Amino acid sequence: MDAIMIGRKLKHLRGARTIQEIADATGIDPSTIGMYEIGQRIPRDNNKITLANYFGLTVQELFYDQQITDGD
Repeated sequence: MDAIMIGRKLKHLRGARTIQEIADATGIDPSTIGMYEIGQRIPRDNNKITLANYFGLTVQELFYDQQITDGD
C-alpha cells in the first residue's frame, strides 16, 4: 500500500480524535502522525506496530490490506 492510501486509512481510523490524542497515546510525535496522514511519510516498522496496537488491528490489516473505507 502506498503512502497516500496509508494516510487515508490512518485518518479514517482516527475519526473524531485529534492527532495530539493519538500522539499522546502512542508516543509518536504529532507532526510525524500528520505527515503519515497526508502521505509524506510511511511509518517505520516500530511505529507500524505501535499504531496497529493502538487501533486494535494487526500490522497486516492496517498497512498492507488494500481495503479502504468510505469509498476510497
